[in-house]
Amino acid sequence: MFDIPGRRRIRAALVLLSALLVLAPVQPSVAQSANASFADGNRLFRDDLYWAALLRYRQAADAGMDTPLLHYNMGVAHYRAEQHIRARAALLKAAQSPDLRVLSHYNLGLNAYGAGDVDDALNWFRRARDQQENPDISRLSRIAIARLQAVKRESEPPLLRVEKRARERKLTSLDLFGSVGFGNDDNVFRAPDQAYIDVSDPNLPLVIPVAVSGAFMPVDFRAKYSVNSLKFENFFGAYRLSGRYYQDKGLDNANEFTHEARFGSEFRKKTETRERRVYSAFTFAQHSETYYDPDDGSERVLNGEPIDDRLDYVRYGPEITFRQAYEKLSLGLRMKGQLWNYKETDLVPEYDHEYLMFGANVQYRFTSTSLLRLTVDKSSRRYGDRPSFDLNGQQLITNPTVRYDYLEAGFIARQRITPRMWFGFSYSRTERTDRYLGYNDYTRDQYGLDYHWRAGDRFKVEFSGYYRNYDFPDAFAFHNPIAGVKTLETLRGKFLGRFRMSQNLSLVAEAVFDDSTSSDTRIAYDRLRFSLGVTWQQ
Repeated sequence: MFDIPGRRRIRAALVLLSALLVLAPVQPSVAQSANASFADGNRLFRDDLYWAALLRYRQAADAGMDTPLLHYNMGVAHYRAEQHIRARAALLKAAQSPDLRVLSHYNLGLNAYGAGDVDDALNWFRRARDQQENPDISRLSRIAIARLQAVKRESEPPLLRVEKRARERKLTSLDLFGSVGFGNDDNVFRAPDQAYIDVSDPNLPLVIPVAVSGAFMPVDFRAKYSVNSLKFENFFGAYRLSGRYYQDKGLDNANEFTHEARFGSEFRKKTETRERRVYSAFTFAQHSETYYDPDDGSERVLNGEPIDDRLDYVRYGPEITFRQAYEKLSLGLRMKGQLWNYKETDLVPEYDHEYLMFGANVQYRFTSTSLLRLTVDKSSRRYGDRPSFDLNGQQLITNPTVRYDYLEAGFIARQRITPRMWFGFSYSRTERTDRYLGYNDYTRDQYGLDYHWRAGDRFKVEFSGYYRNYDFPDAFAFHNPIAGVKTLETLRGKFLGRFRMSQNLSLVAEAVFDDSTSSDTRIAYDRLRFSLGVTWQQ
């Protein structure tokens, strides 16, 4: 099932607020001749042995006990054991008793929230709020409702992609997001971190790179308009602009931006223990950046002619994702097809290519605080004009065009430490196959870490990073056999701090560190970027 944003935090708060009166089993008042199994079940519950307590309660029921008190205690024990369907059934039976109706309604709200159904939880808490018999439960219900409504306005991604804020279903809806900031980049053009001999040049020149720092402005704007004309499905159009714009003179070549438009539909149907989601869209994007020399940031030139727009492109194509979730298990499929059309150049081959991808994943939630996700992806990039390399590193125009096939498999593990804190570890192995002679084959191992901590209702901290190690069995550094085998290791670390100033406005600090080490010194560099900005979301 989907993990509701902030779910652990709210659950802990509700448990504390409900006190022992609500969540602990009610003590029996039956005669001494009552089944001893019932009393033993209460003792086991107080020792947090919920499964054993349920066994005793079942023995009491089998012996003929059929009281609202037994159903209530069984319902609370099932809830604590995360058997939400059985907890609901038992608590509904207990709610038929006037003496236990209020407590049962409140616990039905807790159980619905534990099952991931916020709307059902709100309904039960409202019923507990509106009763007059127990003012304490009414007060606790008001607190629970306020907290759940706040959760529905927030967004937090434990593993699955970020959900839009929940809202009442209207015929149309408009979601807006904007972010702008100001930061510094200590190596704008990714200049190599040391002088090197350019072995790709027959003259073997000594190159002394110059690392340039400068200020930049990150920009991100998103808009999504949805038409909710069907019960479980909506149709949408979305637009996004993202990029970085450098402010200092002479750094214009580092500017880059992307426009992206998407049109499609989203289907979501959820029952008590199952959820199905289908996302389909057609995407069109335009990307612009300068093809520059990392050594000094100057525009690339060939035979006196500029080729600085070689990396500009448009891409377009359909994609579809499918997800079927059960109480603990979920399955997913995804497919994508794109055409990448780069700027036409007469002097050098173009990067135009087709991209095809098929993927699947299986996720299992072992407990309410831990999960494991297995993924596998098969993809291919097929170029139309770019010739392949032969085994001595030469890219002859008579060679067949490039085709790279990729196979990636990995896992992601998540563990929640407290209601406000969780961490994760991931690993993946990617194998790339150069379909011509195998010159550009590689195997890549990636190790990743994530850490999230929400310090209060307004402040959130995230740390993430990965290490990648590439193994090239046939490629050479500088594409020259005399330079030796090509090696590459990359490292990225990222910090993100967010302070929510109001319901829509947040202050965001971000720092990103990149390090690349390679026997091909042209791509060996380190870089640190940090920025401070504001985000606005509706």
